[in-house]
Amino acid sequence: MTRRHNSTQWPHVVVVGPGGVGAYFGGMLARAGAPVTMLGRSGRRSLHLQAIERDGLRLETLGFDERIRVEVATTASVVERAELVLFCVKSPDTPEAALAIAPHVTDRTTVVALQNGIENPELLRQAGIDPIAAVVYVAASVESPGVVTHRGRGDLIVGHPNRRAEVERVAAWFKRAGVPCQVSEQIERELWCKLLLNSMTNAVSALTDASYGALAAFEPTWQIAIDVAREGVAVARASGHDFDQQVIIRRGLEICRSVGQATSSTQQDVARQRPTEIDALNGVIARRGTDLGIETPINTLLWALVKLRERENRPEHQKHRG
Repeated sequence: MTRRHNSTQWPHVVVVGPGGVGAYFGGMLARAGAPVTMLGRSGRRSLHLQAIERDGLRLETLGFDERIRVEVATTASVVERAELVLFCVKSPDTPEAALAIAPHVTDRTTVVALQNGIENPELLRQAGIDPIAAVVYVAASVESPGVVTHRGRGDLIVGHPNRRAEVERVAAWFKRAGVPCQVSEQIERELWCKLLLNSMTNAVSALTDASYGALAAFEPTWQIAIDVAREGVAVARASGHDFDQQVIIRRGLEICRSVGQATSSTQQDVARQRPTEIDALNGVIARRGTDLGIETPINTLLWALVKLRERENRPEHQKHRG
């Protein structure tokens, strides 16, 4: 079944970075009726975008399996007609992507950053874009060109310190599209919370190829996650965010059990020989720990091991080994 949108009373949406997260949330908005454009890298239509343009975006979710018609573009100027921009690129790509779209963001454009880590909103502000921040809880990935598979959750927390009405409007759009969306008055704290949860599992999943459920069920790997959380909570507290370590550990365990056989985005990046977001996860905890005089040996170790996997996956290193 292929759905076509009815744009009545919906914003025009542009998704910058239509990977698993961007395509899932953009696809949910399109399925509900919003006109959505998936914006890929400048001047290049990936196989993923070609498949979406040809066949529609296929969303395989826990509740439905449908093809959804959306537009496709590779020129940043398409942002000029957007009322809502979902900024969903991986953290290493944020500066370049932000600079590309910044000239095309108008006064009527709301940019929402749906990204991991705590530093992306500031990177966007450095490019002249003041985004609404979103904390993303979803297990969704591109399984093949044009196909996004959803394995668990799919909810958002959005916030901005000064734009409550705009944040409420964004939340209402998502809710109308069937996406649970909360508004937070403490969005920076929520970003830190997600960082702590990501840091517990992403690197371990990437280094072992284990699912969330498997690493939580095996006591030695779950102990590593607990140690990571302990270090991360110490850094968060020194940064002004007082978390209860046991609450973070319980939430991490609940998430691992809820998404079961899904693997982390870091694992998927390593498996596909792509750059990871490890600098924005365990890396940022280690870096800030150093600045604050807090030891973070487990986070530092996990960061270093994932960075080594990245290095070894580069074509020049594979060629040298061959």
